[in-house]
Formats: sequence, C-alpha cells, structure tokens
Amino acid sequence: MTVETRKETLGFQTEVKQLLQLMIHSLYSNKEIFLRELISNASDAEDKLRFAALKDDSLYEGDTDLKIRLDYDAEAGTVTITDNGIGMSRDNVIQNLGTIAKSGTAEFLKQLSGDEKKDSKLIGQFGVGFYSSFIVADRVEVFTRPAGAPQSEGVHWESAGDGEFTIENVDLPGHGTRIVLHLKKDEKEFADGWRLRNLVKKYSDHISFPVVMKAESEEEGKKDEDETVNDATALWTLPRNEIKDEEYKEFYKHVAHDFEDPLTWSHNKVEGKLEYTSLLYVPKRAPFDLYNRDAPRGLKLYVQRVFIMDDAEQFLPLYLRFTKGVIDSNDLSLNISREILQNDSTVESIRNAMTKRVLDMLSKLAKKQPEDYQTFWNEFGTVLKEGPAEDFGNREKIAGLLRFASTHTGDSTQNVSLDDYIARMKEGQNKIYYITADSYTAASSSPHLEVFRKKGIEVLILSDRIDEWMMGYLSEYDGKQLQDVARGDLDLGEVETEEDKKEQEEASKEHEGLIERLKTALNDRVQEVRVTKRLTDSPACLVVGQFDMGAQMKKIMEAAGQKVPDSKPIFEVNVDHPLVQRLETEQGEERFNELSAVLFDQATLASGEQLDDPGAYVSRLNRLLLELSN
Repeated sequence: MTVETRKETLGFQTEVKQLLQLMIHSLYSNKEIFLRELISNASDAEDKLRFAALKDDSLYEGDTDLKIRLDYDAEAGTVTITDNGIGMSRDNVIQNLGTIAKSGTAEFLKQLSGDEKKDSKLIGQFGVGFYSSFIVADRVEVFTRPAGAPQSEGVHWESAGDGEFTIENVDLPGHGTRIVLHLKKDEKEFADGWRLRNLVKKYSDHISFPVVMKAESEEEGKKDEDETVNDATALWTLPRNEIKDEEYKEFYKHVAHDFEDPLTWSHNKVEGKLEYTSLLYVPKRAPFDLYNRDAPRGLKLYVQRVFIMDDAEQFLPLYLRFTKGVIDSNDLSLNISREILQNDSTVESIRNAMTKRVLDMLSKLAKKQPEDYQTFWNEFGTVLKEGPAEDFGNREKIAGLLRFASTHTGDSTQNVSLDDYIARMKEGQNKIYYITADSYTAASSSPHLEVFRKKGIEVLILSDRIDEWMMGYLSEYDGKQLQDVARGDLDLGEVETEEDKKEQEEASKEHEGLIERLKTALNDRVQEVRVTKRLTDSPACLVVGQFDMGAQMKKIMEAAGQKVPDSKPIFEVNVDHPLVQRLETEQGEERFNELSAVLFDQATLASGEQLDDPGAYVSRLNRLLLELSN
C-alpha cells in the first residue's frame, strides 16, 4: 500500500522569511559559500548514517560507499548536490527546512541594523546552512528519503524562497538527499564543471567523504567516469606540518558554520595512556546565543574517525563554551552515549587536558598577539569571568587572562591584566585594589577612590554584572591579596605612613562625641559609624561589612527572585570636611538628625544604590534649601 501522496503548500516561519530576504541581499558579495554550506550539510548526513549503521547496518540498504555527488546542467541552469546519507522524513523536512531550529531567532533579528556589511557578519554567526541556496537560485527542490524507510516514503520539497513551500510524498529508490538548485539568470556561471571543482577545492577539500563529479576529460572512455575532486581526508588526522593555515581556516568554517576566520587554533595528537587528537578553535565573534547557557555547545566527537555526535559538551567546562572544534578518541567505545560520557573517567581525563589546552592557547594569544586577544576579550570576556567559580583548579591561570578597566588608563576599555597591575604597584603596596559598581562612570567617580588618587595607587574598575560574584571566588593572585576598596577596613600596607596612622587615631579620639551622636541619629540604618581614612574631598561614604553582600550581588539575587539577607552598611565620615565640621557644631538635636540623614542619603546615592525613601530625602533637602535662602 502506498503512502498517500498528499501535496501541501505551507508558509515559512516568520523569522525564516525575514532571514531569507536579509541573507539574499547581505551575503550576495560572498555568494559562492552556498556550495560549502550544502556540502557541509551533506557531509553531516553521511556522518549520521555511518553512526546509526553501527547499531543497524541494514540502514545502508546495500550501499556502503558513502559519497557526495555534484552534477550540473549548463543548458537547464541547474546544480545538483546528492548524498546517500541519513535522509529526512516528511516531518523532518518541515521542521528543518520550514523553520530555523535555533532558539532566540527573534532576538537575533532585532540585532540586525539594515547595514548590509554589518548584517552579513551577524548572519554568518547565526549559521545559514541550507538557506544560502537562495542566494544563487530562484527555485530550490529537495528530494529525500530516510535510510531504512520504504521507497514510497520519499519526500519532494520545493520553494522559490518567497515565503511559501510545497511538500508531497514521492517514490524514491535511494535513501539520502538530493538538492536541485535552479539558478537565477545572472548566476548561470555556477553551472560549470571547472567553476564547481575550484569551489570544492577552495572550501570543501577537507571534507572526509569523497565529493565526486563526472570527469571533464575529453579522452574517449573517460568523459563519463566519476572522479573525486577533494582530498577526502579528515583534516585533523594529518600531521600539522602538512596542513596550510588556509586549510585550518576553511575547516573551522565547516565545523563552526561561521563565515569569518578563527582568531587562533591548536592541533594536538596525544599518545600514551590515552590516545586522542584534538583540533580546537577560538572564534573571532560571539554567537548571538552565547549567554543562553542551554544553547547547544561543545565539540564534534569522533571515535576512531567515526562521527559520534555534535555538541559534545562534556569535554570542556561551561565557561569555555565559545570553543569550537573536533576531538577524535581511540579510547571511547563506538556506541557511547551522552549519559555514559557524563560518568566516564577517560572523558574526565580528556576534559582536564582540553581545558588546559584552551587556557594555554589563550595565554599564548595574549602574549604574542595582544590586539587579537583584546578582540577575544571584548567578545568573550564576560563568559571567561565565570571561570574562577566553576574551575577552582585553574583559577590562577584564568585570573591571568582577565582584563579590567583601571584608574591608570582613565577609560572604560578593559585592557589591564593583573600582571600589568602588579608591575606598576607602588613600593610598600602588597594588595591589588579594585572597586565594583553598576557602571564604569559610577565606579570611577566613587568617593572611595579619593585616598587612592591622593597616594597615586592604581585601582581596578569592575562594572560588569558578574564582577562582584566572580571576585567572591578570586581572593588572591600571584601571592597578592585582592581587596575591594569599599568593603571592610581599608589596609594600605606600607604605603600608609606612621604619621597617617597616628593622625587617624587622634581624629577618632577627638571626634568621639560626633561619632556617638551619629550612631544615635542613624541607629536603625547603620551597623557602625567611624572616622574615615578613605576620603579626602567628600564628607561621607558607605562601606560594606567584610562578610556582607555587596550592592551588585544583591541586585542579581533580587532579579533572580532570591531572598536577600538583611545587612546594614558602615557609615564613614570625613571630619576634615566643612559640612561635617558644621554638623559637629549643631546643638539642636532635631536639626542634627535632619543633617545626618541628608549626609547618609547622599553617601547612599554616591555609592550607586537606590534610596529606600527618596521622598523623605527630597523633603529634607528642600527644607534645608529654604532655610539657606531665608
């Protein structure tokens, strides 16, 4: 009994329509990549069949010679790519060709600016695969049947890329997929044997399955023979000295479905107790879904050159999820699954080695090509900041790769390393000082920096949302303790002279009365009041208790719906400031309390926090202004 050959006309998902239009125009200058994308997809389909056939070799249907076929017809203006891989069912076709199977497509489209040059990079990051056919074709047909399914379950899909596609069941003798591109009038140049051969050599030479075409030879008897036009050797299996940089770059584009060259790569073969080969790449740009921790990520896993799975995330920690590449192991079994990978000791050993390999690759990039490393940091720095918490063993290595804004450079660019900071430390300084805030401007204008400016001590400025959380796991580097300048007691080490310390003690004794009055006035709002050594120009500031949660962390917890523990700040006053001196001479208790509350609220605002009762602050300030004006 045959399957009902129902023919349906369906609409593309809205995002696909938009992407098709954008892509056809934005990627036009790079149109020849359509062949690379289609051959990459065909290669993936062959890989998947070979893997599925490990459990059931009847899926081959007697055809174990896996290859990708490329045909053209100059008169009809068509190019045809055929594979005898895994194939697709009717539902697969609707799912894979009618929608874009990536989360966050709508958010991605919002990022597009209408500037074709910029958009083409974004679209390249998104990965367009099959849809690139429409750059050169005004009509595309797909004939496909899943391996192991009856001939009557073949599917014919067709679209002109205009928002709709038709799909019907057809009889297909062979499994796999055949894509027929009906070229646009001005793209007929691609229906040419030499042109196609050159493109295969340029973009797909490293594909590990043969790409075959009819021979172009004029010799009798050879004209209709098949010939393989690519090397068909898995690139990572070759010795490094036999691989050109261009080949590495093209292989990256195949693995990562990226349009740009990678920043750097590392190719290693390990022999001994464990045997595996890895080829790892660091991309130039972040994918749009980098901060979606559930997005697919990981390396392509091969076992003894047989493809096992895409996105094997068990080989690298989450904070290195930007890494692309291939791992080929001789020590894992061919029928390994994601579940087994989670608990396999071999995988754990490889993972540790891979992590060190990526961190070494980044260290080398930072040392030898600082400009390229800065490009990496601007794209992936925030993700790397997850490292100290996730990977205790490599904390020091990760810390060396971190970059910060600093009072030394005076701008918001994060380009100062901890090693740079240590090299510039003042004589007698034994700590690395930093400040966290919601923005660079808020941090750099914080009153907490006043004494550091006076003494000429550099302070690192941390303004990313993740920073305070990260610093909770990063307490020291290279034997130097890291200290938040707005937390606990301030210790300037030997930079602080004996004279400074003596002055501080004397000031505390001399102004004991003021401190006691402030404690009474602000009793329910502070845990302590003390004379400051942080301030030179401001009247007061708030300090976070040594073991209390900072403002940034509180905001993250609140945003996540977590209960935030109650804590009160320490209130520090600058007894040399005229406002504080005026406050000290105030005899009226009510007015003293009013002025104290205004000073406290100002210190709260200066620290970048919200006031609990902004209305009360405004009322007090207005009363004071009225008094002054009278």
